[in-house]
Amino acid sequence: MAKKNDSAKKPDNAKKQDTARKVEVKEPAKKAESAKKPEKAAKKPIKITETILRDAHQSLIATRMPTDLMLPILDKLDKVGYHSIECWGGATFDASLRFLKEDPWERLRKIKDGCPNTPLQMLFRGQNILGYRPYADDVVYAFVEKSIANGIDIIRIFDCLNDIRNLQAAVDATNEIKQREGRGHAQVALSYTLGDAYTLDYWMNMAKKIEEMGADSICIKDMAGLLVPYKATEMIKAMKSATKLPIQLHTHYTSGVASMTYLKAVEAGVDVIDCAMSPFALGTSQPATEVMVETFKGTEYDTGFDQNLLAEIADYFRPYRDECLASGLLNPKVMGVDIKTLLYQVPGGMLSNMVSQLKEQNAEDRYYDVLKEIPEVRKDLGEPPLVTPSSQIVGTQAVFNVLMGERYKMATDQTKDMLRGKYGQTVKPMNKDVINKVIPGEKIRTERSGAYVENEMDKLEEEMKQWKQQDEDVLSYALFPQVATDFFKYRKAQQEKVDLSQADTKNGAYPV
Repeated sequence: MAKKNDSAKKPDNAKKQDTARKVEVKEPAKKAESAKKPEKAAKKPIKITETILRDAHQSLIATRMPTDLMLPILDKLDKVGYHSIECWGGATFDASLRFLKEDPWERLRKIKDGCPNTPLQMLFRGQNILGYRPYADDVVYAFVEKSIANGIDIIRIFDCLNDIRNLQAAVDATNEIKQREGRGHAQVALSYTLGDAYTLDYWMNMAKKIEEMGADSICIKDMAGLLVPYKATEMIKAMKSATKLPIQLHTHYTSGVASMTYLKAVEAGVDVIDCAMSPFALGTSQPATEVMVETFKGTEYDTGFDQNLLAEIADYFRPYRDECLASGLLNPKVMGVDIKTLLYQVPGGMLSNMVSQLKEQNAEDRYYDVLKEIPEVRKDLGEPPLVTPSSQIVGTQAVFNVLMGERYKMATDQTKDMLRGKYGQTVKPMNKDVINKVIPGEKIRTERSGAYVENEMDKLEEEMKQWKQQDEDVLSYALFPQVATDFFKYRKAQQEKVDLSQADTKNGAYPV
């Protein structure tokens, strides 16, 4: 008890000393704690390419959005602050001429006038340009030159086999124009796919080759939505270790993982992602722009985009989306998630094309048989990525194999050309038994796809000179001779108020 009382009766100055000692002990600890606080992360806003004017409507409504619908919203799109607006190339060229009766070159010029501050981007199929066969180098050069002259800033160049030899002519043309005029950006896109040959080493080596060939940036083009989130982390980090070039990621929502894939890719250091305004996002299109902007808000990746401005743009497109749904142009089937994409590696556009072919043959009940046959045909043809035109070649041949009841009993001309090596080199050897059955005894080419095509611009210009109103018309004719000629006739009829489709040219009767 005495001890207890003694301790309770400590003098005031002793209590002060105890308190001081306690303070002295705590103070350094506080300093240590503050020293451990992490520094604020440096800002690195993720850049966004907007696809509403090209891939979004190509994926969901078969590229049917007319130019007149685009023009009123261009001013607002131009104010967002996008890295670029993808608005041309891909299937837009063919669809404009064939279905919309529009001049694709005029569309490009109008979009450029409406978006003076934002780089415009196009998709370019390497030596195939925007068509379905390899073209001569002089046509590739002329097309690149006219694309840039009419308003394109970034040319995304890809090859359906990832044979980078087929990209060199387009990259060289872009770089030559850039040196001469100070405009043009060559982005090489790698078509993402799955298979034994497509390892991390494969993608890293491809990245190094792309840098060596003189490209300005790289795009991972995941056309079927096959890249899953944690694989994206691995791939971006691996490719970043192999190249100093900026890396952009393009994917589709088909398999349902695209937004998560973007999140992991951004955290792994990707520089740009492709998104679509919400009325034409998701399904077989891209993740929604507004959702990705909100996802990174307040983080080091914050885009700084104005959600109110994005809402105004979405409000503009929403009635058109409803109109497309009502007319059947937008099929609800392409708006959902199809996990079978990961099993069959079939892009949405390829699926819809396959369904159409089966309908024409009254064989819709063979749908799943064809789905199972697609991976087999792909393996026979050297395991190419499934992207235009290889996707159409593999898909159509799979339909033939199933409907004929015998594999390769009938082969398309495109399948034969693929086996002949005309499209370039595949990552794996093609099936020798199939080669011997389809093209027995024929020589297999080993050079790049454009090497055997002689210069053809002069010949093409001579063929279509009666329709030529601008230099660009020769290029339209080069890619789609019959479709372009039909359009030229339509254009002339509109200009002269004569309906050539109803004309009796033999007797000289031209109804107006």
